Amino acid sequence: MPELMVVIGSTRPGRVGASIAEWFVRVAEQHAGFAVTIADLKELGLPLLDEPAHPMLQRYEHDHTRRWSAIVSAADAAVFVIPEYNHSFNAATKNAIDYLHGEWQDKAVGFVSYGGVSGGTRAAQALRTVLLAVKAVPAHESVTIPFVHALIGSDGFHAPDGLDGAAETMLDELLRREQALASLRATTTVHHP
Repeated sequence: MPELMVVIGSTRPGRVGASIAEWFVRVAEQHAGFAVTIADLKELGLPLLDEPAHPMLQRYEHDHTRRWSAIVSAADAAVFVIPEYNHSFNAATKNAIDYLHGEWQDKAVGFVSYGGVSGGTRAAQALRTVLLAVKAVPAHESVTIPFVHALIGSDGFHAPDGLDGAAETMLDELLRREQALASLRATTTVHHP
């Protein structure tokens, strides 16, 4: 079964991304097309990119980079749960992507974005171009959550009607793409120094 890495992009105190990710992980586990893992950027605590060599060279000097490389390498596909900050995605997400290069190649990627009126669509669109630069393959289907704070209660995130269906549609497409990309990933070598 392919592995789907769910990346929690927000690291700020009081974030809602973790509870949104919990909801998405439940939907993904019920979908049953993937083995689901979580990569919480807050827990990973990556400093601002501090590797002296370009990530394409994979000459990592720091343990935190080697751990992150191993996590991303193990995944066959990824979903980024991201907030929208100032019409784009957040810095911690960009930093985590920039740490690596080949580890992202030929992996199907999806987005669960959240925010105000736009539901994080501008963040997802901006992130899409960054992931294309590292040869990831973003799906067109995505999950958009507008007015997210109205959906957060004391017990976490309450998905509105239809959101589970949107997530399942995206998961179907990610699985389809992952199966098509598997042979390409098999020819890509990522080493872990």
